[in-house]
Amino acid sequence: MKKIIAAFCISSVAFAQIPAGYYNTAAGTGYTLKTQLHNIIDNNTNSSGTASYGDLWDLFTETQFRDTYYENDGSLLDLYSEKPTGADSYNFTNTSQQCGNYSSEGDCYNREHIMPQSVFNSNYPMYSDAHFVLPSDGKVNGQRGNLPFGKVGTANWTSTNGSKRGTNLNSGYSAGYTSDVFEPIDEFKGDVARALFYFATRYEDQITSWSYAMFNGTSTQVYTDTFKNILLTWHQLDPVSAYEIAKNNKVYTFQNNRNPFIDHPEYITTIWGSPLSTEDIYANFSVRLYPNPIKNQQFSLVSNYKIDAVLIYNINGQVVQKITNPFETITLNNLPAGFYFVNITAENLQTVKKIVVE
Repeated sequence: MKKIIAAFCISSVAFAQIPAGYYNTAAGTGYTLKTQLHNIIDNNTNSSGTASYGDLWDLFTETQFRDTYYENDGSLLDLYSEKPTGADSYNFTNTSQQCGNYSSEGDCYNREHIMPQSVFNSNYPMYSDAHFVLPSDGKVNGQRGNLPFGKVGTANWTSTNGSKRGTNLNSGYSAGYTSDVFEPIDEFKGDVARALFYFATRYEDQITSWSYAMFNGTSTQVYTDTFKNILLTWHQLDPVSAYEIAKNNKVYTFQNNRNPFIDHPEYITTIWGSPLSTEDIYANFSVRLYPNPIKNQQFSLVSNYKIDAVLIYNINGQVVQKITNPFETITLNNLPAGFYFVNITAENLQTVKKIVVE
């Protein structure tokens, strides 16, 4: 679970990338705010001739969709194969690996509709909307199919990075649904949630004409109480990442609109409220980082867990330093003065802190 406390800090830094005045009319609360955001972002230019489904292949070759966050090897960043704390089982490095046919993981990558395209009959502009169409391994995408996202209790299939398909866990924060779901790893749960909240907002004027297991038939709440709580929980436990910020900025140049819930994560709770409870998945993972601001290129970390790795990102989402099995005192590599994000991993738990280097 990454970035537990970072959502509001990141939004203020990301704001520098937002066009001036873009959210000036987003002044309401509740579903009024949701409609105000819809009116701001409903001008995306996706069509068969502009920002088309085929154009996504080119978009996925851009740096913002590549791994500059984990191995930092420039391979495609695939939410279904990326292993945040270890070597990936395979990598997609060139366009010849586009699907195509596949029989196993690693054969090819394709274009994963986080909201299945069957929901909207593969129509534009939804069909090529890069805010919720992401690159993913073809085999894993096929295993997910059209399943809703949820918390798997008993898995009947698991990918190499731990994404899984199985019966929804009908208890805790996911109580209320008993059919099969698909669950991404903790590192990308918030990414999925914010993509789905975007979908509910951008297409609120059409969504009541579509049918899907996650929907409640309204254009306001959109998701059933169960799925709303799942998404709110994932959003809270996996706040906005540097990858999402960079990708949001790039998609804006591709189709002329933004995901407001990456720019302003606080909008989600302002509209949909807070999750009912996160006690069953919050770990007692605390990290103290000091001093901050950082002077003389050194700071200290104190945690109740053994820290496995520390990744430091600049505000453009690029990894500028990686430290494995760090000591309590961290020495920076002569980083220029400015804002950075520190991703701290310990025993499959993660958090992100914002630092200032002086």
